[in-house]
Amino acid sequence: MKLFIFEGKKREPRIFKTIQWLYFTENDQLIFSFCNNIHNLYKELHDVFEGDGDIVSVLRESALLRDDHSLDEITTSSDVSEIYLFFDYDFQEKTVDLDVMNQHVKDMLAFFNDETDNGKLFINYPMVESLRCTNELQDADYNSYVVTRKECCDFKNYVTKKFPFYKNLDFAVFQLDQDGNIKIQSLESEAKIRINWTLINAQNVAKASFLCDINEKAPTIEDISQKEIFEHQLSKYVSNEPSEVSILNSFPLFLYEYFGESV
Repeated sequence: MKLFIFEGKKREPRIFKTIQWLYFTENDQLIFSFCNNIHNLYKELHDVFEGDGDIVSVLRESALLRDDHSLDEITTSSDVSEIYLFFDYDFQEKTVDLDVMNQHVKDMLAFFNDETDNGKLFINYPMVESLRCTNELQDADYNSYVVTRKECCDFKNYVTKKFPFYKNLDFAVFQLDQDGNIKIQSLESEAKIRINWTLINAQNVAKASFLCDINEKAPTIEDISQKEIFEHQLSKYVSNEPSEVSILNSFPLFLYEYFGESV
């Protein structure tokens, strides 16, 4: 069993179910939505369990408080073979000082650095809606797209105005029925989404390489690791004035790490 932990309850599971349909042949993925941001997860791990909490135990307790029983079949991390977490950078967060926020993310990336141990964390910059931050695929200008901290305060509207070519996520994500299952409109639409994901993957991996100053066409996983990406985000964009972040989506980088160049 592989556990996939998402910050949100709507967009991330829908995106991942599309990825499941396109890329996974086995059906051993368990999906869980934390329904809170990375800083709240940090707080639960460190304030409640003093950094020694088992991630599954932490999540089960959080879920049961809101009558969510989606993790009832597992009790600890030893019940799953791999754990992946997907959270937003949340650049716009004002309740946490930027330096403190960055330290939280740094600590979390250090803790969640192995999918077979504590888990492997992937970060969306600035948030999961970055998947829509593209003009017609393949977008030759994708490497240049950055967003300021101020613009992140209303990022969803910013995306709609700045990137009008795709009106919503339908260019990359299948519809779901009332039971949360994939609903294929037509073979043509399925083929189009499949092609779009090939292009989405390529341009996000290329941008990660650009961000990390890697010139190779096929970078190694270490070249564009989540730690390397975060450190380069800080040095090139976040720590400068105006404070910005380079737009980057985590799902293509997960796929590249999981499946390699075959995606």
